[in-house]
Amino acid sequence: MLDWIDLTLAFAFIGGLAIFMYVLMDGFDLGVGILFPFLPGGEDDRDIAMNTVAPIWDGNETWLILGGAALFAGFPLAYSVILPALYLPLLLMLIALIFRGVAFEFRFKAVTSRGAWGYSFFFGSLFATFAQGVILGAFIQGFEVEGRDFVGGLLDWLTPFSLMTGVALVCGYALLGCTWLILKTEDGLRDWCYRLAPKLLLGVLIFIGLVSLITPLWNEAVRDRWFTFPNLLYLAPVPVLTLLVAAMLLTTVRQRRDGPPFVLTMLLFLLAYGGLAISLWPLAIPPDITIWDAASPPESQVFLFVGLVFLVPTILAYTAYTYWVFRGKIRAGEGYH
Repeated sequence: MLDWIDLTLAFAFIGGLAIFMYVLMDGFDLGVGILFPFLPGGEDDRDIAMNTVAPIWDGNETWLILGGAALFAGFPLAYSVILPALYLPLLLMLIALIFRGVAFEFRFKAVTSRGAWGYSFFFGSLFATFAQGVILGAFIQGFEVEGRDFVGGLLDWLTPFSLMTGVALVCGYALLGCTWLILKTEDGLRDWCYRLAPKLLLGVLIFIGLVSLITPLWNEAVRDRWFTFPNLLYLAPVPVLTLLVAAMLLTTVRQRRDGPPFVLTMLLFLLAYGGLAISLWPLAIPPDITIWDAASPPESQVFLFVGLVFLVPTILAYTAYTYWVFRGKIRAGEGYH
């Protein structure tokens, strides 16, 4: 049954899609949270900003659950190594996401504690994003594995590189949130986002450049993949397109257009994600364990794949419907309470 398809590749694609969709979907509402205390119009602008994401944030996190389920079901060895290796940053991320989620429900209803829940929204978004960036950096660096067990230390993830990728993702999500607010708001708040977006874009490009330079320096396999012929010719379009998209993003911001900056920011994330996938493919646990080494038995893959065939289109459909229902600008006094 299903002999015509490589189920390990299919699970890798579904897991990769879920992670990327989570980065995009939850990335911009985490970015709104990161910008939250700095918005120029005080509580009025904060109400508007929160209302742009309040109806959709919980649906966005469906992709995180799907990505975790795909990892657990499709690649149990990766699950059993990555969780103990990244226990502390994962715990920080989950706690921060809980505080961020509670803040959505409590801030609009609170009176005396309204400010405290606003800061809960900010710090929950900030720490969740930073933890995700640290996890990414630790994954790129790889894990110490013997046999099928993680044998590294509790703080192996804590390195200058992982801290840098944590800050980098904060900057990237802030850019996503900024361009989302350009799309969804008007007047003073949108004008402030137009002024902020070029600065955030510069920060994102600097961090993309640093990661692109540092990773090949200490990883010979990545260096060979990107800088040997004929790979150099085949892969050259990735950095070229990244610079082109960044230039288009800057141009559309200066032209004060509403929709294109957000779309181009998502495309910038897609190119960065694609570059990372090219560098690490086909590893499930860097530096040595591939997706086929970490895959679950074929019988388990068949059972779970049948369910995912129905689940993924359903998630895509209700996500599209939700965004369609809540399309358009959010103005003062409007939104979800």
